[in-house]
Amino acid sequence: MLIVDVLKGVAAIIMARSFCPWLAAKFSATPPTALDLQAWVPWTVGLAGIAVLLGHGRSIWLNFTGGKSAATGLGVLLAMSWPVGLGAATTFGIVLASTRIVSLNSILAALTAIVLVCVFDHPLPYQSLVIAGGLYVIVRHRANIGRLLAGTEPRLGQTGPEPKAEAQA
Repeated sequence: MLIVDVLKGVAAIIMARSFCPWLAAKFSATPPTALDLQAWVPWTVGLAGIAVLLGHGRSIWLNFTGGKSAATGLGVLLAMSWPVGLGAATTFGIVLASTRIVSLNSILAALTAIVLVCVFDHPLPYQSLVIAGGLYVIVRHRANIGRLLAGTEPRLGQTGPEPKAEAQA
């Protein structure tokens, strides 16, 4: 499912980039200039990115439940700005190797993406998408955050909460 979710995010951005010129050509009385289209593409990408994240997290097919949108968000990042996506994926991989706590990795990857999209000086629609999307992913992990703070969040490959170490006297 991870690959499907990532590809869902990639597909949304690719479709948005091709949809904007098609829509302008279809419904415009005069052909738009290339400069006009380029101004709208980032906004279209931003809207598509938010839509796919919300659609994954609150699917109408699943009675408005769904995933936490981290993998779909990675697909959006990779298609929108591969350096930001690669940075978030690298953070995820490094933290996963050291902690084996997937929720912590997702949260840190979302925070990394927010920092990177601002550092790389992307246009405002991209920054808005990544900030809103990153915060959405973090909010979707609020139960995991509670378990992380309590020390009961399961690690990768673990079936239940990790047992607390008994205090030695």
